[in-house]
Amino acid sequence: MAALESPPPGTPSAMRHAFGSVLSALILLLIGVLAFSIRLFSVIKYESVIHEFDPYFNYRVTQFLSKNGIYEFWNWFDDRTWYPLGRVIGGTVYPGLTLTAGTIWWVLNSLNIPLSVETVCVFTAPVFSAFASWATYLLTKEVKGSGAGLAAAALLAMVICSIGIRLIFLLVNIMAMTLIGYWMSCTLFSIGVSFSGIFHKCLLIGFQNVSFLSKWLSLQVPSYISRSVAGSYDNEAVAIFALIFTFYLYIKTLNTGSLFYATLNAIAYFYMVCSWGGYTFIINLIPMHVLLCIVTGRYSPRLYIAYAPLVVLGTLLAALVPVVGFNAVLTSEHFASFLVFIIIHVIALVYYIKGILSPKMFKVAVTLVVSIGLVVCFIVVAVLVALVASSPTKGWSGRSLSLLDPTYASKYIPIIASVSEHQPPTWPSYFMDINVLAFLVPAGIVACFSPLSDASSFVVLYIVMSVYFSGVMVRLMLVLAPAACIMSGIALSQAFDVFTASIKYHLSGSSNSKDDAEDKTSTNNASKDDGSAGKTDKGEESAKERSSRKGKKKEREPADKPSVKSKIVKKKALVLPFEASIVALLLLIMLGAFYVIHCVWAAAEAYSAPSIVLTSQSRDGLHVFDDFRESYAWLSHNTDVDDKVASWWDYGYQTTAMANRTVIVDNNTWNNTHIATVGTAMSSPEKAAWEIFNSLDVKYVLVVFGGLIGYPSDDINKFLWMVRIGGGVFPHIKEADYLRDGQYRIDSEATPTMLNCLMYKLSYYRFVETDGKGFDRVRRTEIGKKNFKLTHFDEVFTSHHWMVRIYKLKPQKNRIRGRAKKLKLKTSSSKSAKKNPWI
Repeated sequence: MAALESPPPGTPSAMRHAFGSVLSALILLLIGVLAFSIRLFSVIKYESVIHEFDPYFNYRVTQFLSKNGIYEFWNWFDDRTWYPLGRVIGGTVYPGLTLTAGTIWWVLNSLNIPLSVETVCVFTAPVFSAFASWATYLLTKEVKGSGAGLAAAALLAMVICSIGIRLIFLLVNIMAMTLIGYWMSCTLFSIGVSFSGIFHKCLLIGFQNVSFLSKWLSLQVPSYISRSVAGSYDNEAVAIFALIFTFYLYIKTLNTGSLFYATLNAIAYFYMVCSWGGYTFIINLIPMHVLLCIVTGRYSPRLYIAYAPLVVLGTLLAALVPVVGFNAVLTSEHFASFLVFIIIHVIALVYYIKGILSPKMFKVAVTLVVSIGLVVCFIVVAVLVALVASSPTKGWSGRSLSLLDPTYASKYIPIIASVSEHQPPTWPSYFMDINVLAFLVPAGIVACFSPLSDASSFVVLYIVMSVYFSGVMVRLMLVLAPAACIMSGIALSQAFDVFTASIKYHLSGSSNSKDDAEDKTSTNNASKDDGSAGKTDKGEESAKERSSRKGKKKEREPADKPSVKSKIVKKKALVLPFEASIVALLLLIMLGAFYVIHCVWAAAEAYSAPSIVLTSQSRDGLHVFDDFRESYAWLSHNTDVDDKVASWWDYGYQTTAMANRTVIVDNNTWNNTHIATVGTAMSSPEKAAWEIFNSLDVKYVLVVFGGLIGYPSDDINKFLWMVRIGGGVFPHIKEADYLRDGQYRIDSEATPTMLNCLMYKLSYYRFVETDGKGFDRVRRTEIGKKNFKLTHFDEVFTSHHWMVRIYKLKPQKNRIRGRAKKLKLKTSSSKSAKKNPWI
């Protein structure tokens, strides 16, 4: 539905339009406040703390940036990670999040608002969630204009008191009409008419040309809340806003054909490239839409302006990001944009030639242009094939191949498959994250086809591609969330438009008479016009001309009358029965209310708990498990600054950021061989593991164990991935040696290889002392090996709930001295026996 034009100034409609614009701005501000405040449950319930694993690295990098400046940041070589290799931070990170938070911190401190870097990092995601909501509003408005206004008011009725009161009065009247009888309903009906009139006028005035529903949904959708709560300082916190804003500017350029918006679109794409590796979704989705428009005959100069500057300027800007560099033109993820770039230029040249040549010459020119274009495309494809042929992955990254082939990572790159975020989602996760939106999305897709425009075809393509990618990788539910919100907003807005218009039509009671009067006045005006025209014709034209005009009118009448009738039929078809409209409206309002309750619960309970601090609810009350911070504090205060700590890569970022100690591997996972070395050490017997760790200059080994309190994400549950990753590089590590009849076991039926590996021993050392049986609450069984001692490692720390256990490698010299003493005693005794054979 196209946006309504602004009325002339000074008229009552102009005043209503101005009032509606002001009210719309206030509601937008309110939605931003809600988007920010709903993500503060983690701070209110727990404390202002960084969540998860990756955010600790981002926080550490932001600290370095704020302390040393941007120049030092670009040239920072971090020797505390990936020992002894190290890591060049400036050239291996997406700097968008760090630069954004660092800029916010610098601006606030310049204004004498002394916030710490940690506070800024904690609240960056909630702030950008408000920006994402506004960007979703802008995108939806470009697609469907004012279509979502009435539906948005229905959902926002739970927030805006004035509208909520009117809606409650209307619902009370309707319920009274249903439960009490006809006589009482008539009395309340007369009251209800006034309230419904006020309600409808407020909707029309307050929300004209505004589509708030999709913003409300995007601010509430749990899959986005999970990545934008306070403390979730990860790349997606700003990347989702950049993604939606880039799509908005693309649609805006497509609708207006403005080079200004095209330039802004390239800049927004550059910000997305700086923020997240998911920018490849944009640079592939937009070319797909351009190609779809060309194939369906919807090419226009506006399409060229929207796409060509994005490819040229956006690619040049993307190459400026160090982590991307020449990959912007050399990797297969970007080749689709270049191929479509060539195609759109060929099409543009064909249309240009068509405008300046005759039809005969045009056929010859088109043949020549298409032939040359095919030759150029063939050469480009040949060059691209030659470039990627030398690569074993054909120029694709491992994560991209995992999206194209969901089985690729499990077969060839177990390090990618081991990440929980890279697993395919289950149906319950869809219901948890998008809830009722899953049922509204199909209706939104249907609504986009009536009528189908370039903008609506883009959001349809967006939802289709995001559904596929979210089905491959659970992390990409983030990409699906905005698309589902937009489609659901369109569907609900269309439904609310029909239902509220039907209710107004029946409640007014005078709509039919007004329509009849309008029809009569239109016919009278038409007859008057005909009569006046006839009088002028009598004075100026001849009888033949009058007769010819009468014949023309008779010919036009059959063509005009069906169109009028079709309009009347169309208008009547949109008016539903009063009872059906009421019931449907009530159901939609209840659906929205239950959805909001679900989203608030998800924000408060499911996604607000930080992984660094665990909690559990029991009859005794709330129990807090702060073992992680307890362990990192012990490392920070009881070990030397240069000591190296080995653990599985999941805990590398936290160890470096919170304990300030050097780690062997971390969550960047850029070196598969290094991670495989740690996995091999964990999978090996104690002596072999000691030798591997000693060769890496490791002094302490950290393991996470949840068998005592029932924490399922411990290292024993991750152990098979250590075996698979280690076996991918070192063939002597075989997964079958750790399985009994294909089953992973830790009880008495476990294999000897499993019972003697380092991970098993470090996890279950002295575990039998806790209850006398050694019962593992995660695996729900008694351990197979209970009373054993460590010969090459010393236990130096075990947290309060046994969640984190730290061991120290025994020094090599002490063991050699001990062996030397034993050898001396043996040799001396043998010599003395030879010298004194009689003793």
